[in-house]
Amino acid sequence: MSASVAVGLIGAGWIGRFHGESVALRIPGTRLVAVADPAPGAAASLIERVSPDSRAYTDALELIADPTVEAVLISTPASTHTDLVVAAAEAGKHVFCEKPMALTLEDADRAIGACAANNVALQVGFNRRFAADFTATHDVITAGGIGTPQLLRSLTRDPGITADVASRVKPWTIFNETLIHDFDALLWLNPGARVVEVFAQADALIHPQYKEQGYLDTSMVQLRFDNGALASAEANFQATYGYDVRGEVFGSGGMVSAGEVTRTAMRHYSSPGVLADTPRVNIELFHDAYVAQLVHFADCILSGSAPSVDGLDARNALEIALAAKESVETGLPVSLLAVPQ
Repeated sequence: MSASVAVGLIGAGWIGRFHGESVALRIPGTRLVAVADPAPGAAASLIERVSPDSRAYTDALELIADPTVEAVLISTPASTHTDLVVAAAEAGKHVFCEKPMALTLEDADRAIGACAANNVALQVGFNRRFAADFTATHDVITAGGIGTPQLLRSLTRDPGITADVASRVKPWTIFNETLIHDFDALLWLNPGARVVEVFAQADALIHPQYKEQGYLDTSMVQLRFDNGALASAEANFQATYGYDVRGEVFGSGGMVSAGEVTRTAMRHYSSPGVLADTPRVNIELFHDAYVAQLVHFADCILSGSAPSVDGLDARNALEIALAAKESVETGLPVSLLAVPQ
């Protein structure tokens, strides 16, 4: 392998384009050598802007078979992730997969098993772990800075969703693709602990006309850990003031928090009141974290080390998401005590 990693990007949508730009322009240890997307012109358009010598494909499997591709970055719809992870692993390619890695525990095990059997790295896109404030929060906790975690909180409030977009949202997206970030963050911020009970409530409060087709945009989830800690995870798809992601851990010896609603510390004081700028999109709020996670992926491949956030982490977060779905369906808490690790 060369001093940089040759990456093939699968999926040139919103976040895929950002990842492709990062691989081509922001990360010295990576090269974008190929892009695949079934939409006519999507791969070629990205390549033209950031990496003119790369190859464009409409078939992801053709990209995976490309002998110049050393690692695959999967940024496609969630339902396609597992099969692409397995195909890439069986072709001997290292894998970075956007969350969720799978939508069932069986598929999660299949993806993990394929990567292990073929001795390739598998990293999953839980970007909050690479945000400076969340990383610092984790370091305080692991150093014993707040004692034993007792109460944890994580929230995701997206900056808005139109009725047209809401009509196309897949059922249970709020758990599988939004709150799964919070579930991973809560596990990470309570090191070594396991969730043993999940109780969830959810509704369509922003666009209730789509609830009957499975759309949900507001949720609160309560978690109980085996070390006694209690946690809450909440999500809403319409924070009119901006993109809001925060976390907090209260412990026996103190408290630590991460996440800032405003873009900077600037405050504008005038006759209407006090105003502050807020981030409006994910690639603005988590710009550096998105880049840092790919830097870590490349470093792991070049050094032969294991990624710090892997397939098992993805499985653990998915287990909670699936339990939250079951809890909403039954109206009851769901025990995870009998689920093997």
